[in-house]
Amino acid sequence: MSLLSGDEFTVTELAERLRDGDRESLETIYRRWAPLVHTVALRSLGSHHEAEDVTQQVFISAWRSRHTLTPSEGALPAWLLGILRHRVADRLGERAREAHKVAALRSRDLDAQGAEPAGADAGSELVDRLVLAQTIDELGEPRRTILRLAFHEDLTHDEISRRTGLPLGTVKSHLRRGLAHLRRSLEEVRRDFV
Repeated sequence: MSLLSGDEFTVTELAERLRDGDRESLETIYRRWAPLVHTVALRSLGSHHEAEDVTQQVFISAWRSRHTLTPSEGALPAWLLGILRHRVADRLGERAREAHKVAALRSRDLDAQGAEPAGADAGSELVDRLVLAQTIDELGEPRRTILRLAFHEDLTHDEISRRTGLPLGTVKSHLRRGLAHLRRSLEEVRRDFV
């Protein structure tokens, strides 16, 4: 029986077929849940390219670890999102390691040029700045612009509202959520390098 649409199978049946090694069920599962996985990955990572890579990794991992799936009506999407959470954490860890490498190279270059040795505080400050800059760059609009206006141009909430044409409450909401996102990014990086 072909799974052209896959609509004739329940979620539990699809999970059972996947667990048993049916490749057509993987195709159906991909068609059904790839949009959800991609959306969550994009929101977590802020990059379409990375979200596409992570989405593919999730379904490759799902195939390779299908024997760990316990089929039930809600288990399959939750299992896929659990795999996604691990892949996103891996990607964020890679970002943090890259930022740390850049900071270490910059610190080493400064030392080689005869500058005063950078202390641990200076190195961690540089990593923080790099992570914040990257995180702001990856934010969607209008949040990215609002944060830049607030911090790079030192504008007040009212000035940002007038400049962007957005209501004051919307500006405040974007700033609050943007700052929370920045704080989480910094905490993840600091956790990886403590």
